[in-house]
Amino acid sequence: MIGIVGGIMTKLLSGLAASAALAANLSGAAAGAEERRGQPERRAVEQPAPPPAPAPVVLAERQAPPAALQAAISAIGRSFPGKVGIAVRPVDQSWVAEHDGFDLYPQQSVSKLWVALAALEAVDRGEITMHQPVLITRDDLTLFNQPIAQFVGASGYRAALAELMRLAMIKSDNTANDSVLRTAGGPAAVRAFLARHQLGAIRFGPGERLLQAQTAGLSWQQSFALGRGFEAARAALPLSVRQNAFSAYLASPPDGAAPVAMVEALAKLKRGELLSPASTRHILATMAASTSGPRRLKGGLPPGWTIAHKTGTGQVLGATQAGYNDVGVITAPDGTSYAVAVLVGRTSAPIIQRMTMMQAVTRAVASHHQFRGRELLDRARTFTFDVPVTAAQN
Repeated sequence: MIGIVGGIMTKLLSGLAASAALAANLSGAAAGAEERRGQPERRAVEQPAPPPAPAPVVLAERQAPPAALQAAISAIGRSFPGKVGIAVRPVDQSWVAEHDGFDLYPQQSVSKLWVALAALEAVDRGEITMHQPVLITRDDLTLFNQPIAQFVGASGYRAALAELMRLAMIKSDNTANDSVLRTAGGPAAVRAFLARHQLGAIRFGPGERLLQAQTAGLSWQQSFALGRGFEAARAALPLSVRQNAFSAYLASPPDGAAPVAMVEALAKLKRGELLSPASTRHILATMAASTSGPRRLKGGLPPGWTIAHKTGTGQVLGATQAGYNDVGVITAPDGTSYAVAVLVGRTSAPIIQRMTMMQAVTRAVASHHQFRGRELLDRARTFTFDVPVTAAQN
């Protein structure tokens, strides 16, 4: 396995070395769930309205990114076999290093972050509480990853909003997330949160069930939530139907986001500009406790660094996956924080190659922080990229 990773990184480092000659000339322009609770209970309309077009990313005059880091990020992006967007920015400075960072990429479960933030803002306003019980019935079950489903019997299951948010963010439980979404006021409330805080090119879709059904070419039926009902219905579709739906999703993802907008939003969150101090601490601590994606961005961090993050993983058609993501705030031992977003829109690359690419991004950021300037490209050769990873880990 180490040999495989070493080969991958040899190719990557060759790209980095080739970019070194450009580093001195780079000015580095950075420009380069359905609805119900929290209000009177209501059920989602089972036909999603198209989300409004997000506001464009509007960049105020800002510093140019460090040339060597920009060269490294560009080389990592170019070397990856697939469509990937990467963005990095320090929380307390204005520059952004990016690769294809202004295109829209499927968020998938990364969008659970916006659900949590919208719910926490409603808590801050006194509209709901973290301790209020939320009833989940069999009609609320979703699909794919939903560990909470085992507790939902004929009379339903009640859990506090805080526990549902924890399951959504740490375990990426889809049913828990949709329950938080309903409690917060539904997709419209999340979109209003994004607009109110001017978070730019970040869309929010119709909720987990409708989004995944639409991506597969299906119309949602609640029977899909039982066992492997969704997978069976999807497999029974003509391939042409699946291909058309899959391509339409990738062309204009209802849950699409631009990596540059993502890191701007994460920086605002870290600076305490989106929520109250208590809610900001709560969500960042929850993200830091996430058990998903241990070999994505987190796998490239040197000792002493920490990460608060959210992953996302989309459907696969043939050998192609739509959405393989990780976004978050990484913090150095000296307390300096960087917002990082890596969104893979479409790829057939092996899982290990995707994880290695993400690790290369965080290693590049850590190298920039430690060594600064042009030494990044030289020092990168001394790093150990042979991190043991397996396809079983996400």
